[in-house]
Amino acid sequence: MLRTRTSLSTWSQERSMKWLVVLGLVTFSECIVKIPLTRVQIMRKTRSEKNMLNSFLEEYAYRLYQTSSPGSNITTHPLRNIRNMIYMGNITIGTPPQKFWVLFDTGSSNLWVPSMFCTSPFCSSHTLFRHLESSTYQPTNKNFSINYVSGRMKGVVARDTVRIGDLVSTDQAFGLSMEIFRNQEVPFDGVLGLGYPKFSFSGVTPIFDNLKNQGAISEPVFAFYLSKGKPEGSVVMFGGVDTSYYQGTLNWVPLIKAGRWCIHMNSISMNRRLIACNGGCEAIVDTGTSVILGPRRLVNNLLSLIGAKPRGSEHYVSCSAVNNLPSIIFTINGINYPVPAQAYAVKGSHGDCFITFKQIPVDTPRETWILGDVFLRLYFSVFDRGNDRIGLAQAV
Repeated sequence: MLRTRTSLSTWSQERSMKWLVVLGLVTFSECIVKIPLTRVQIMRKTRSEKNMLNSFLEEYAYRLYQTSSPGSNITTHPLRNIRNMIYMGNITIGTPPQKFWVLFDTGSSNLWVPSMFCTSPFCSSHTLFRHLESSTYQPTNKNFSINYVSGRMKGVVARDTVRIGDLVSTDQAFGLSMEIFRNQEVPFDGVLGLGYPKFSFSGVTPIFDNLKNQGAISEPVFAFYLSKGKPEGSVVMFGGVDTSYYQGTLNWVPLIKAGRWCIHMNSISMNRRLIACNGGCEAIVDTGTSVILGPRRLVNNLLSLIGAKPRGSEHYVSCSAVNNLPSIIFTINGINYPVPAQAYAVKGSHGDCFITFKQIPVDTPRETWILGDVFLRLYFSVFDRGNDRIGLAQAV
């Protein structure tokens, strides 16, 4: 999730991790906790539509993929997609557990949900944490404040038991938001960050690190499979890799620097022509971003090359032209990762198709691209904290 700046017990402006361990795929698959994801269409225009969405989430919250495979350690649990691009999941906090829908975000490092004391309009349509009803709740004297591109928030840090499927993190520090101001309506309640500790606010240990330190996962690895064209089937897995979700070779890419999920990208091309990342650039792999983001000038050039026309904040092409548009090829560690037009052009509400390449709304010191869910739906992604690397393979 892209943010600009964080004050008080700071998060870095650039948001979006070395153990000397060689992890084989057989080892990866021994003890995996899998969290299924379900795709839903965001409904936000009317009160009736919001009620429809709330009813859908409540009705299907524990119906999809709730069982574990016999004789295995794989646990599944439903997560959902926002606007067919962003993927969220259900977790619980407290004793007895209180349920929240959160965005699983590799671009940030903390868990936060709204507090019962929140009076912002955002909180009136979302689940609030009721700390007085949890016997394991512990307050702290720490505060936090975050500035996102799409809004801002502030609140306090608390501790409690957090569950992701069968994974349990005890005494987990997390944010309770008192004020939340967002420029857009979203169905998820909060964010569960999967970034490195260096970007955590107030010195809080992120939940993935707590799970690793408490022995809840066998290997310091998590992975994402994001489904295409269907509402269910998407999975985030912890503790290993299930090879059935990808085909071919899992290609490992070292992080530019341990501490954030950022890798070196060789180039971006189209029709055998270099269009960006000339001489190399940075690529942040971010499950909390729905689109592909890049520098203003380069994105504008790309949009011009494919004939996209502006309409409001979006750029559109005729859907009848999509099959004739070229693939955009991202070359990473010498391997090409094509993103075809059918993936980056999405049918909009007016019959045309909007293009999912957008400008990064903040300046970066060097050429940086953010590979969000448009890219990750095509490529299964593995985030290996033990070896500070990301694995990519063609998703099935």
